[in-house]
Amino acid sequence: MKKFLAKLILLLILALGLFVYYYITLPAINIHANGFWAALMFIIVFAMVVIIAVKAKKEFNRYGKNMDLKAVIKESKLLKAGIGLLLLVLLVYLGGTILSSPIVNAAKYQQLLKVEDGDFAKDIKEISYDTIPILDKSSAELLGNRKMGSMVDMVSQFEVGSDYTQINYQDTPVRVTPLVYANGIKWLTNQSDGIPAYIRIDMATQNTECVKLEEGIRYSKSEYFNRNIYRHLRFNFPTYIFDDQIFFEIDDEGIPYWVCPVKKFNIGLFGGQTVGHVVLCNAVTGECTDYAVEDVPSWIDKVYSAELLTTLYNYHGSLKHGFLNSVLGQKDCLQATNGYNYIALEDDVWVYTGVTSVSGDQSNVGFVLMNQRTMETKYYKVEGAIEDSAMSSAEGQVQNLGYQAAFPLLLNISGEPTYFMALKDGAGLVKKYAMVNVQKYQWVAIGDTVQECEKAYIELLNTNGITKSEDASLYKEIRGKIASISPVVIEGNTHYYICLEQSEEIFDVNVSDDALVEIIKYAQGDTVKFVYSKEVSGLCEVKELK
Repeated sequence: MKKFLAKLILLLILALGLFVYYYITLPAINIHANGFWAALMFIIVFAMVVIIAVKAKKEFNRYGKNMDLKAVIKESKLLKAGIGLLLLVLLVYLGGTILSSPIVNAAKYQQLLKVEDGDFAKDIKEISYDTIPILDKSSAELLGNRKMGSMVDMVSQFEVGSDYTQINYQDTPVRVTPLVYANGIKWLTNQSDGIPAYIRIDMATQNTECVKLEEGIRYSKSEYFNRNIYRHLRFNFPTYIFDDQIFFEIDDEGIPYWVCPVKKFNIGLFGGQTVGHVVLCNAVTGECTDYAVEDVPSWIDKVYSAELLTTLYNYHGSLKHGFLNSVLGQKDCLQATNGYNYIALEDDVWVYTGVTSVSGDQSNVGFVLMNQRTMETKYYKVEGAIEDSAMSSAEGQVQNLGYQAAFPLLLNISGEPTYFMALKDGAGLVKKYAMVNVQKYQWVAIGDTVQECEKAYIELLNTNGITKSEDASLYKEIRGKIASISPVVIEGNTHYYICLEQSEEIFDVNVSDDALVEIIKYAQGDTVKFVYSKEVSGLCEVKELK
């Protein structure tokens, strides 16, 4: 009876140890997971320690302090079997790691990402500035923390999470992040109701909202036990290997979800990671839906992380002629530059990054756009300055102010590939905007607003003979009869404010401009033709009178 109880206690100790290990580390029960092999080795070692403890107890009961523990260990067949099994597991793991590496599978790694050539002028159309994310993540964090500080009913209990996922929400680029419990005590007093809100930041207008929910978020990263999102996923999908990054998103109705990519290994045991499935978890109810990666709903924007996509592109660009060439000769080897940004195209979020040679020169041979939902990748051959050089050029224009440039986006401005970036002060606040020509990065335009920056940039292009004003996107033409004409004096200069029939715009003609002085000859009912630009004030500034 005593032997039976001893064995039962031994089994209970083993079971308890395994449960605690599993509950804390959450390894996937899958041979492709590194955690599975670590757990297997832990089980073997833990079992050996328990066996040694039981053997030692028996010897101590028999011989007291005179027991020979070394002899007990040497004579134990179970311990020898355990050591052999541990070495076998370690050998399989190391072998699988080597056989899964790019060293022996360069061609397979190079083909993980399919890259198509794109047409810059066709694909990167001139887009409206209300769809351009002018803030980066660090600036969004400042706005989120500032907004949280104004929420006096929640600031003592919650903090802003660090997710700040960039998505398209109702055709607008936004970043969203949940609130989190401020600490363990605040979790204890609030977890019954859940997290009451999330932060939504418009990346174009900088408008920041704290969106309060009818029902709180009950499944999140800041939960401690079974409602912790990682533990919730593991208990529902014990064999799935979830990506290191899971994404907080909202659907078109503003309902919060966790988008959880599931790793797929295409080469050997551990190599060639992409995404095979996506688990969509309702952050309020905890309900999970499993999708094949090609079947995810279109409102989901992030399936592939920017880091994974750039890694896959680096494999594609550097392994064209094998692994040894990527290390030694480096013929035709390309890599992504040391940063990336996001741009919204066709209701998807695309990762933008430049492409340069692995030699580390200061020029780009092109750039890539990579779709975060579908992994679709397009390469554009646009030679010019590397992003770091463009950022330094923009910072040089405001060096007296000490502003720092955010990582740029590549835009199509009047058919010219152009870096667009925000300039931030020491506190991380956006103060100005810059546009830098990709091929001639000494051409820099600065503005207090995006519209002013574009206006200055197009005038710079005009000065250098790149584009004509009437062909530039900034300028428009209109022809019509004068409905009303009124002279006004602004800062000592005479302007004519003119309204045309069948137009709601007000046109500002500055008579101090010799090219526009002819306007004084016109009266109500006359027909005119203007070339104009829309200003931030809402007035249309006339550039040419025809």
